[in-house]
Amino acid sequence: MRAINESHIKAYADRRFQSEYDYALFEYYRSAKVIAFLEKAGVAIRGDVLDAGCGGGGMPLSLAEEAGRVVGIDLVDRFRDAGIRLARERRAGNLHFARADGQALPFRDRSFDLVLSHAVIEHVPDAQRYLRECARVLKPEGRMYLSTAPYLSFAGAHLPRLKVPVPLHLLIGRRLAFSTFRTLARHATWMLREPADENSFIKAALRDESKSDDLLEKVRVRRLRGQIAGAGLTPVVEALHLTRTFKRLPSPIRQWVRDSPLTQDVVIGNLEYVLRLE
Repeated sequence: MRAINESHIKAYADRRFQSEYDYALFEYYRSAKVIAFLEKAGVAIRGDVLDAGCGGGGMPLSLAEEAGRVVGIDLVDRFRDAGIRLARERRAGNLHFARADGQALPFRDRSFDLVLSHAVIEHVPDAQRYLRECARVLKPEGRMYLSTAPYLSFAGAHLPRLKVPVPLHLLIGRRLAFSTFRTLARHATWMLREPADENSFIKAALRDESKSDDLLEKVRVRRLRGQIAGAGLTPVVEALHLTRTFKRLPSPIRQWVRDSPLTQDVVIGNLEYVLRLE
């Protein structure tokens, strides 16, 4: 099983916002957790692998150490200054990048043994179409890894955090919360927990740019399950990870808030799936 080096993850997490290259390195080391999850689920990382939303390219670089061929695609070529450079530095000749839309993948049917979608689907305009495309290029015995977070949780909201831990998006709604954070980034950064180099709202304010909301799919657990089924996929593994606060609850209560449709979209910080074709 791939070793998870927490000290490396922490070191690169602390400087991941300095450049795309640093963020790709952070993703490279953090990807050991994804690989360990897949290995525990009995998924071998081999053959042809597609990262269907690779960002800077750190994760496909890690996968290239295990698989025969890895392709990383992204709608924006963030990998140009990071993933390509890292691939050259580490002589990963089996790693290739392409600028492509995950909703219209430029690959033949049944091309890949493994398709990864790590924190991507929430940024896709048409999540159902995206999942169908991922299913289309998956080989009959292949597997898909999918991770995301419910948009009502802190992790899934993709919003800054206040120094006073108030769930603003739950109290006043996402649209108003987003507008509030834009205002705070311009006029009251002292109220925000993240430092300027980790906060895209502050970065946009410093550059006098408008900050648009890139959370395009409002992920909910029950809705995602329906989208997975609608794409012709079925779960092999479904892992619902509670946020740290709710992990401290007594076991029966912890299980109830995790599984109840009334609470799960708020208390779950991360969803992980291993999927196969129906």
